[in-house]
Amino acid sequence: MLVKCDIKDASLAPKGKLRIEWADNQMPVLKLIRERFSREKPFMGIRISSCLHVTTETANLVRTLKEGGADVVLCASNPLSTQDDVAASLVVDYGIPVFAIKGEDKDTYYKHLVAAIEHKPHITQDDGADLVSLLHQKYSDTYLKNVIGGTEETTTGVIRLKSMEKDGALQFPVIAVNDSETKHLFDNRYGTGQSTIDGLLRATNILLAGKNFVVCGYGWCGKGLAMRAKGMGANVIVTEVNHVRAIEAVMDGFKVMKLEEAMPIADVVITVTGNLNVVDEKHIKAAKDGVIIANSGHFNDEINIVALEKLSQSKRTVRDYVAEYTLRDGRKVFLLAEGRLLNLAAAEGHPAVVMDMSFANQALGAEYILQNAGKMKKGVYVIPEEIDREIARLKLLSMGIEIDVLTEEQVKYLNSWQSGT
Repeated sequence: MLVKCDIKDASLAPKGKLRIEWADNQMPVLKLIRERFSREKPFMGIRISSCLHVTTETANLVRTLKEGGADVVLCASNPLSTQDDVAASLVVDYGIPVFAIKGEDKDTYYKHLVAAIEHKPHITQDDGADLVSLLHQKYSDTYLKNVIGGTEETTTGVIRLKSMEKDGALQFPVIAVNDSETKHLFDNRYGTGQSTIDGLLRATNILLAGKNFVVCGYGWCGKGLAMRAKGMGANVIVTEVNHVRAIEAVMDGFKVMKLEEAMPIADVVITVTGNLNVVDEKHIKAAKDGVIIANSGHFNDEINIVALEKLSQSKRTVRDYVAEYTLRDGRKVFLLAEGRLLNLAAAEGHPAVVMDMSFANQALGAEYILQNAGKMKKGVYVIPEEIDREIARLKLLSMGIEIDVLTEEQVKYLNSWQSGT
């Protein structure tokens, strides 16, 4: 008998199981953590509600939590990111309740969030803070009281949580997994860079060499995307609102200009900012005929789709995940994946080898929350440095790489103020 769930098709489970196992082979750090959790059962008697992208990598995270004794439930953190075969396998093969269907509408998405909340979690895991936000807004007098703490995966979610903290609204401690060095330096940069290009090419099959490729935002995700686009021969243009990052982009060898100036020459525009209406009405009006616009930020509000609809005389789907908008003057604008996360909607998300470290942070962050229950004040925390460094050590070990160790003399020197010229 299947556990309680809402998934597309349980018969997809065999394919999903094979893909989960394939990803697991690329996740040695998480595997080591799972083996320890299996022995120690740190989460015995603990309920965990995970609101994450339902992918093969996430499957191995929730498997790890269950091996640790947790009663875990999973729902999607984005309507288009669910891999239905993975959801089926988690339910059928691993007995983990999943509430996620690729392409679900807004009402179904929130119904699934409610199912995760009604699990009465002691620990939450979020990617974008939708679960925590809904928990605080609608369930402050009921299920919120059960929560010991939570973890947050992505930049957008951390921004929302810090806003809640500033307003005095956040009612429990949350580990900002995104702020760990073993997360954002690798997941955001190398993961987003590669997976966004993957989604773009799967959706369009275009040649990047020679294209004018605009990257909106030069944080870690933007840096990774710009690096990968340049490596495939594109002429990369960066747009920014932060002066320091703009200088950094220039010195990394990229052209920097205002987006309004870039639009008339842009062949591809991808947003990775986490902000609202980055591609706005004025930018669409200035767009080159045939421009491809997409987003790899968490929410689908980086592109002003309402304005795009208003400026268009017609719309049609020309390929999977490609909508062709014909503007009133005849120019065409191609919007990918409904403006949602391109790398997860049109592709499979980040490679497992990089998510290994991100989800090691999630697993150990949840354990840290539990170990320090009652000791942490309400607020947003960075995972302790010793955990971050241990994840890096294990990753290098799995890669067969050894590094130097400071001598006693060097340690003493670094901690001394008396040595000088």
